[in-house]
Amino acid sequence: MTQSSGAQRPVRVGQLRDIPPGSRIVTTIAGRSIGVFNVAGELFAVRNRCPHQGGPLCLGPTTGLLESDSPGQRRYGRQGEILRCPWHGWEFDLRDGRSIVDPQGLRVKSYDVLVGALAVETFPVVLEGDDVCVLI
Repeated sequence: MTQSSGAQRPVRVGQLRDIPPGSRIVTTIAGRSIGVFNVAGELFAVRNRCPHQGGPLCLGPTTGLLESDSPGQRRYGRQGEILRCPWHGWEFDLRDGRSIVDPQGLRVKSYDVLVGALAVETFPVVLEGDDVCVLI
């Protein structure tokens, strides 16, 4: 996941049980709508705004990718890791926010996700249980 250029701070968005595998939550943090996705136990967070025309990206379906190593060979993989905008179908990789069509030139903002204990600023903060935080 992509690190932002400034100082990051954790913001609690829920507990792990609130986001079971295959689900998502969409929340607002510091005025930004952000979706947090649980893909087979891995958590990813992206901005809920498609760079194409500003659609609600995180409300779109998640899917996988049809991949090929050679002509005539294909396999369906990465189930649940690709997010498709509900307005026009633009697709983005939840792992890094990159566009599937133009990964070098187009992306959606992605955020690091923490689960459990963490340290904040210059003093330790311990979260009991399985709280989920997004670094912004």
